[in-house]
Amino acid sequence: MNVTERMAPNGAFAALRRFAHAPKMVERCDFCSAELYEDHQHLTEPEQRRLVCVCGACAVLFGGHGETSYRRVPRRILYLKDFRLTDAQWEGMLIPIQLAFFFHSSPAGRVIALYPSPAGPTESSLDLAMWDEVAQDNPALKRMSPDVEGLLVNRSARAGGAPDYFIAPIDECFKLAGLIRANWRGLSGGEEVWEEIGRFFADLKTRSNEVKEVMEAPRA
Repeated sequence: MNVTERMAPNGAFAALRRFAHAPKMVERCDFCSAELYEDHQHLTEPEQRRLVCVCGACAVLFGGHGETSYRRVPRRILYLKDFRLTDAQWEGMLIPIQLAFFFHSSPAGRVIALYPSPAGPTESSLDLAMWDEVAQDNPALKRMSPDVEGLLVNRSARAGGAPDYFIAPIDECFKLAGLIRANWRGLSGGEEVWEEIGRFFADLKTRSNEVKEVMEAPRA
């Protein structure tokens, strides 16, 4: 049956019934083809900036460093309660919106800044001197694992009110980008996408461990 026939008035409800009773697609491990749970693990391939879905048995074969071309993405989520970032510093990092994530890319040899958009994650021209200043003010950033963890920033009043800052697994960062791409409608995104973003950050906060930094002495 072609698309025109399937969407014809007489066949519309029959098509809906078929979709409703269709078996759910099973997601499988990209290495061994084992069936995956919904909350499965990921590897990242830094050279390609690509995520790979894996089962627990395959995940344990990989570390989070440079032993192979793949890195295992960690599970920890840290909520940075005492994160310090001024409006001037944020503007100086040249991010055009109030949502972004930052991670150290081993292939690039520097920190990469991406922000979610209707077209997917978009790279921004990051002022690295400003990033170094922010990292100096926030020692937790120096402990992020390259390629597999990122600083996830939510400064949007439409997505939860007060700014939130997390060190999050890189798959969570890209999950936010995918959520926005899938739910964005029109020029402003629509209410639905902002509700989804708010739920995403509320869930992330629920699953996180809170980190309180010991503040370093101010720079001279």
